[in-house]
Amino acid sequence: MNLATEYLGFQLKNPFIPGASPLMDDLSVVRQLEDAGAAALVMHSLFEEQIELERIAKERGVDAHTESFAEATSFLPNEDDFDESCDQYLQMIGKIKSAVNVPVIASLNGISPGGWVGHAKLIEQVGADALELNYYDLPSNPRQTGAEVEQRALDLVAAIRKEVNIPIAVKLSPFFSSLPNFVSQLGKAGANGVVLFNRFYQPDINIEDLDVESVLELSDSSELRMRLRWLAILSAQVDTYYSATGGIHTGEDAIRAIMAGAHSVQMVSALLRNGPEYLATVIAEFTQWLEEHEYESAAQMRGTMNLKHCPDATAFERTNYLRILKSWRRA
Repeated sequence: MNLATEYLGFQLKNPFIPGASPLMDDLSVVRQLEDAGAAALVMHSLFEEQIELERIAKERGVDAHTESFAEATSFLPNEDDFDESCDQYLQMIGKIKSAVNVPVIASLNGISPGGWVGHAKLIEQVGADALELNYYDLPSNPRQTGAEVEQRALDLVAAIRKEVNIPIAVKLSPFFSSLPNFVSQLGKAGANGVVLFNRFYQPDINIEDLDVESVLELSDSSELRMRLRWLAILSAQVDTYYSATGGIHTGEDAIRAIMAGAHSVQMVSALLRNGPEYLATVIAEFTQWLEEHEYESAAQMRGTMNLKHCPDATAFERTNYLRILKSWRRA
């Protein structure tokens, strides 16, 4: 069975990619993921806030000495003392590249164009094969328009494209007003693909302590449905590379995503819950289904259920909403 697919210009042996997670912090786990069949790897994100905090710490450290006395220049702290997180991240890229024989995709998490985008060039220089821009933005300013939010993202992609030649994928939330138009604009700004969708980790409220609590909940297969809808709509109209993330837990989940138009699927929660070796189980399920249904390749089924090719395209639009409401019956 030919499981090969193309994603961000890379010829991958299959569509399965472990997504950004703490799993990438352990080289032994990284090797286990490759042995289990990973076709590429996405590193955890380097955050804009990390880089900015280190910049501020560096400036404050330098200023504190320079204002003391004239000879203070001999006591200036080493710049490397303030770049620990960034340096560790860059070093980890090199270690993973040396440990595996699949593409390594680095990840930057940020929303504002600025000096931190220069780290994209450093990421390219140490050997990352591609860059996933995790665009995690939650607009809360009532004076900020939707157009301004989108333009900020487009400016960010354009700024990073000026820094690097490697492929860029943008990891999006589903909360843009017109995703087809926005994804098309991202391509014009320099993005090579999109990842659908980022999972916003929703805070909870502790009503006894009167505090906001951070809550981490792993995904399940039900989260895939929103990805399927937008993959089906987008892949039929906007020509770019698509990766599905959020809700891929079984071989059948991956089949659904690829039928909707995904070139690759990213898994995180299922691997955190079941271990890196679980990836081999999912790939085996995926392969068995293709063989039983007489497909010659994974590529053969890509997009067969998107807006252009499925038997009833209205099922991805308003008609589905009406059908669901009318289907409810009291037990």
